[in-house]
Formats: sequence, C-alpha cells, structure tokens
Amino acid sequence: MQNTPKHISDKLSLEELRELVPQLQQITRKYKRSESIQKSLFDISELASSINELSSLYPAIHEIVSGFMPAKNFYVAFYEDENSIIDFTYFVDEFENLEIKQLPAKEMENSLTSYILNSGNHLFLTKEDFNYQSKSLGINHIGPSAVDWIGVPLKRGSHVIGAMVVQSYEESIRYEQEDLEILLFVSQHIVNCVDRVKNRELTERSIRQRTKQLRQINDELQEEISERQKVESLQQALFEISELSASVEGNMDDFYAAIHDILSHLIGAPNCYVATINNKTQTQTLDFPYYKDQFEPHIEPRNMGLGLTEYIIRNGNAELIDSSNAKRLYEAGELNEEVANSIYRNSHSWLGAPLVVDGIISGVIVVQSYKNSKQYTLKDLEFLRFVSHHIAVALTRKQASDAMQAYNQRLAEEVKLRTQELNSTNKFLQKQIEERKLAQLQLEYDTQHDSLTGLANRVLFNSRLELAIASKQRYNANNFAVIFIDLDRFKQINDTLGHLAGDAFLKEVASRINSCIRGHDLLARLGGDEFVVLFDNFETATDIEEISARIIESIAKPFKIENKEMYSGASIGITYLENAYVKADEVLRDADAAMYQAKAMGRGRYIIFDKTMREKLLVELEIEEEFRKVLQARAFEHYSQPIIDLHTKQILYEECYIRWEHLSLGKIKREQYWQVAEQCGLTVEMDRYILSKACEMLVTWQNGTPSDQKRVVAINLSIHHLTQTSLAQQLIEYCLNAGADPKKLVIEFDENTLNSRSLFLLPAIKILKRAGITLVLDNFGSGLASLSYLYSYPFDYVKVDHHFVKTLPRSERNLKLIQSVLSISSHLKFKLIAEGITKEEQYIALVEAGCEFGQGKYLQQAKRIELDSDTDKAISA
Repeated sequence: MQNTPKHISDKLSLEELRELVPQLQQITRKYKRSESIQKSLFDISELASSINELSSLYPAIHEIVSGFMPAKNFYVAFYEDENSIIDFTYFVDEFENLEIKQLPAKEMENSLTSYILNSGNHLFLTKEDFNYQSKSLGINHIGPSAVDWIGVPLKRGSHVIGAMVVQSYEESIRYEQEDLEILLFVSQHIVNCVDRVKNRELTERSIRQRTKQLRQINDELQEEISERQKVESLQQALFEISELSASVEGNMDDFYAAIHDILSHLIGAPNCYVATINNKTQTQTLDFPYYKDQFEPHIEPRNMGLGLTEYIIRNGNAELIDSSNAKRLYEAGELNEEVANSIYRNSHSWLGAPLVVDGIISGVIVVQSYKNSKQYTLKDLEFLRFVSHHIAVALTRKQASDAMQAYNQRLAEEVKLRTQELNSTNKFLQKQIEERKLAQLQLEYDTQHDSLTGLANRVLFNSRLELAIASKQRYNANNFAVIFIDLDRFKQINDTLGHLAGDAFLKEVASRINSCIRGHDLLARLGGDEFVVLFDNFETATDIEEISARIIESIAKPFKIENKEMYSGASIGITYLENAYVKADEVLRDADAAMYQAKAMGRGRYIIFDKTMREKLLVELEIEEEFRKVLQARAFEHYSQPIIDLHTKQILYEECYIRWEHLSLGKIKREQYWQVAEQCGLTVEMDRYILSKACEMLVTWQNGTPSDQKRVVAINLSIHHLTQTSLAQQLIEYCLNAGADPKKLVIEFDENTLNSRSLFLLPAIKILKRAGITLVLDNFGSGLASLSYLYSYPFDYVKVDHHFVKTLPRSERNLKLIQSVLSISSHLKFKLIAEGITKEEQYIALVEAGCEFGQGKYLQQAKRIELDSDTDKAISA
C-alpha cells in the first residue's frame, strides 16, 4: 500500500493529479461530515441516558444540530392533540422573540409549522422558490422572512407529534439538499431521545411526589407520637406533683427544686422563681425564697412596685406576658417603662401564677425565658395555674409544721385531714388505673366490632372465617357456610330521609337477622348495607337455606322509620366451605358472586354458589378489560338513526349511537357495555368520546353543503356528566373549542336515569338550555313520576318509550296514553316523538293520533328508499 502513491504518480501526469485534488477534497468533506453526523447521533444517545429534564435537553439538541450544520435560528414545536395547541417547547431566533410559548392550532392554520404537523411532510424553502412553494401549498408565512428554511416532522411511528426547524437570515449561510437529508435522518433519533427523557422526567417526578408523601406521613406520625408522649408526660407530672404536695415535710427548698424540675420537663423552665409577700415590715415587700436564673443567680427582697410579679398580685390571675402585650400593660399603668422595654427588646416570655392560701394571695410562682429560646403558650399558662394551687397547699402545710409544738391538737387534726386526702388521692389514682384498663378493653372491642350496630366487623369476621377454613381442612366432616346479604333501597332511604334514618334502618336490619339465626352463629356488618353470617355445626344444607329464607321474609316486612313506612328486601348468596378454600377473601368473593346472581334474577331470593358463577365473573372481567382497550383506542363503530317528521318526511335530527362487536363474544348490547362503563368508573370518558364524535360530525357538516349545515345531531349522556353545573359548562366549552355550534346539538336524557338523581340535574339542564342545546326526555313512560318531569324540566321534545308504540294499533290503552301526552304537549310547549316504529300500521296509527315526529327502522328504510329514488331521478335528468 505504501507504493501505491508512487505507482499512481508514475502513470498520471501533474495536470491529472491536479484534477484529482477537488475530488479528494470533496471525499474528505463527506468523510468529515459523516463523522460529524455519527458523533451527533452518539451525543443524542448520550443525552437520552444522561439528561433528566426536558428543559436541559432541547438546548443540548440545538448545540448538537449546530455541530453538523449552521443552526443559529432553531426551534422545536409539539402538537397537543387534547387541547389543540402547538407548544413551542424550544425557540431561538435572532430576529423574533416568541413571548407566548403555547399557541392555539387555529391561530397557526396555514403556517409553515402547521403544514408540517398536519401533513407529516418535510419542507425545504429557499428565497428563490419561497413564494412559489408557499402559494402552491396554501401557506401563509408568519414572522420575518428567511433566506433558507428547513422543517422536518418529528414522528412517533407513523404519528406526527411535532416539528423541528432551522432557518437562516444571512446570504452567506445557505442550506443544501444534503442538510435536509441529514436533519431528516437525525429527527427520529431526537424523537426517541425526547421520549426517553420525558419518561425519565415523569418517573423521577412521580418518585419525588411519592417521597414527599411518605415524608409527610412520617412527619404526621412523628407529631402524633410526640403528642402521645406529651400526654403521658403530663399525666406522670400530675402524679408527681400530687405526690410532692402530699409528702413535703418542712424542707421547702427541695420542694421548690422538685417543682422546678417538673416544670422543666413539661413546659421548659430554664428560669424559675417563687416570690412571697412579707407583711411583717412597715411596708409590704417581696421575698424570693426560691430563685434560679441563667443570668442573675441571686435577687434581694424589694418593695412592691410596678413589676411583673406585683401585677399578678394586684390582678389575682395567672398571666402570660410577652412582647405582644407588654406595651399595652405599660400604657395602662400596670408596668414601669424599664420592665416593658426589657420584655419588648429581648423577646421575653414570662408566665406567672398567684399562690392563694385561704383565699388570700401570699405569693407568685414564675417561669421565664429570654430571647427566642422558648416562647410559652396558653396551654403552658393553664398548667402553671394548676401547679400554683399545689404549691399554695404545700405552703399551708409548712406553716402548720412550724406551729407544731404550740398547737399539738391542731397538728393531729391536720395530720388526720392530710391522711384522708392521701387516701382520697390513692383511690382517685386507682380509679384512673381501672378506667385505663377498661378503656384498653373497649379499644380492643371497638377494633373488632361495628360502631353502629355493635356487630362483628370485617376484621373479626375474617379472623373467625380463617379459623373455620383451617378447621375444615383438618376435619373434613365439619360443616361451615357463609351467607352474603345485600339490602335493597338502602341508598334511597339514606338519601331521602337522611343518615340518621339510614342508621336506624341498619340497626333494625341487624336485629331482624339476629332473630333468624342461632345463638352461636356469627353475624357481621362489612360496611354500608352488606351483612354476612358464618354458620357451623349444621346438619344439612337445607338448614342454611331455611335460615336464609327466614331472613329474606323478615327483611321484606315494612320498616317504621321516622313515622314513615318503608320497604326493603334482601338478596342472599350462599357458599359452603370446601377443602379448596385457603383464604377468607375467597369465600367472601364466591358468596358475593352468588348474591349478585340473586340480584340479577330478580332480588328477594337466595342463590347457592357454583363454579359457573365464577366463570361468569371471569367473562365479565374479560369484557371489562376489552372494553377499556376499545375505549382507549377509540375503536367503537358508529351509526345514526334519524328522527323524521311524520307528515313532511323531513329529518328533524339524527341520533348518534356506538356499536361494539367483541372478537369472541360477538355483539355486546348497549345496556351491557354501559353497565361495564359504570362499574369501571368510565362513564365520563364514554360521554367525552361520544361528545367528541358528535362534534366531529357537526364540524364536518358545517364545512359541507348548505343542506349539511342545517343538520343536527343527538347524543345520550350518562347522569355523571351533569351532576355539577361546572361539568355542564365544560361540556358547552368543549363544543365551542371543537368548532361545533351547541345549537346544533341535541342531548337526550333517559327517564330512568333522572329517577335516581333528578334533584341534582335541574341547574345543569338549565345551563344547557340557555346555551341553545335542544333537550329531549327519552324512554318516557318506562319509569316513575314521568308527569313531574314534564312540568319541572324545560324539555323541547319527549320521546315515548318503544313499548307503547310496539302494540299499536291494537292496544287502545296505549294509543289513548299517547293522545293524552299530545294534549299535554301543547300546554307545556314540547313536541312528541314516537320511537320504535317498525311497521306501517304503527306509522298510520300515530299520524291519525296527531303525532308529529317518529323514529324507527320503518321510517329509516322509507327515508332511504326516498333518497335513492331522488338520486335515480337526478342521474336520469
């Protein structure tokens, strides 16, 4: 290889070698560029693993892009589909300063960035062809004009999530096709890098939040522990003070020191003193038999003045004095200026309580702190007030002790009296100990019993059930069974009469169940209106079934609550313990499944669990799981059925439905998947999904032909979306943000849904009405209290339930009902719609009755035939 240059030079002339130099230089540039791109990709990969925040990622990406091409002016924008917003996450431009980082997509329509986000195509514009390409693509440029402009889409798979743009304002900096190809190549790596950093940022944010929550929980636990320790310390201190006041025998210095020590442990008392009034001199003075201070070790007796101690003696009450009230006391003439200023300057916190003997103040006990080392509270003041009483008692005993020799008889009486006090104190302490023991027993009882009914709770029941399972596994001949009881109409009673009535109802239910079972059976309340019973030592399964029947019969009898007669019922699931059971939850799960089967079969009965019920639960879980996936993928099928004027055959509006075809179970009924949505808590998501589809239809029609612009769409919403007026307002705002006219929207409310929450819906319905949304009462006649809705709610249309239309014209009774509603409609200003018209004779009967509008397969087919006929005529013409 070393001889190759010489070999080439032997065969090539100097001119030919000169011609090769540009080619070699070009190859060298390409090699360096390729090396630069590889380094950039490596740097991007490093960013994905080294950067934790998106705010640091985009400047780093800008620096990397600048490494292989001129990129002074660079920005990255992402499209947020949920809010229809273009987010300029990173924007660097030498001529333009973007003050608002997030702009509505509507404001950016026909811009360069919007073109890339909508089409998913890259864009390379130069000053030579800028106007031509902009005009051909329908683009309106926003911002200063660039010399060259390159924009590439950022894609996650085939989905466009954003755009990356570089531009040049200088004639000396021009881009080439090769720059575009490199930027396209690097863009996908940048998307991967952004996703990884975003996921890491979200993960770390979640970790920080969880750590913060755990720290908060720990602080709360520590605070609770501290409070309990303080309570225990307080009880111990009270006991010690009581003992001190009962055992002092003359040495007051020790007594004062012991009191000071107790105060130090409880409220913090770095400085403490006791002052007594001396009346033996001509003028009253203050003596200080006990004085401990961190700055002044000793204090001499003094005359009475305007000090803090004298203020307590004059006032006769315990007081907390600090910088907040020292100035007020000085202005009131209670303190001298020097004392008040000292408290204010030094953040002095001072507690004092009078020592009262036989109703006369004989002295003061004081604790105090300087600076901010300790600030006393009102709780500390209350405690000191209590301590002062015991000190006063001790002083009385000291005076009696000094007069012992002169008053022997009096001393004997005092000793006897003190002995009685000690006995009383001991009895009081013993009583406290007994009360604590009883409290402990009560606490243990409360943890295992329901506070309302006094029955066993879930904890105790599960414990006993676990023992029964263990017994069954050890002795197979032992018989055990569990019944799961669920009550009917409990929520209605609770909501109608209030919680107190609901509590009374549950107590009565517990009493009735107790009267039906045997003495050794365990009845428990799991919560709400759910009760369970554990049976043992029974002969045959018939025994349990008879008891279950008695319970159902007992609960079916009327309840007298607040002078009102209420009715309920019970559904019961029965499970017999087998060796296969390992945990209590498994038994309760199967009993619960049998109970739900009983409710599904009409309530007021008992069902014995079998394995088919568990299989049914598994199928329901499969449906629920698949439903979540389909809703997340927005993969439901859509169809609509028109409401037609029975006289003119014109379409009033079109009702939008969704259909779900399960891969293995086939077509799922509308009631079934709405029930799944209710159980999963996804009803609001379903509402939003249906609302979004309706808005899409309206926007499409608004941009269509004049006849399309007049079309109106109807949807059915669940009750959960309208339980608050704010949610109704959000619904209107969603339509407006989607570009749909709320006046072209019809919302149908199911009568049975209104039955459950009618009191809460009226404000929200009025908001929808004011927004111009058409309101329809659906399935009229299928529920209760139908006429009250016609008077209470501002419905535009009332849709008669299909069961009434189905029997026309042979059912004279149903025909008269429809005629009656028609007569009411003219007074209440609503119009009637008959749904479920499947036959011509039904149509004729409704027209003759005066019904204006209808819906059903017969009308839909007739309208389709009419449209096909019009199309054929148009083609022939």
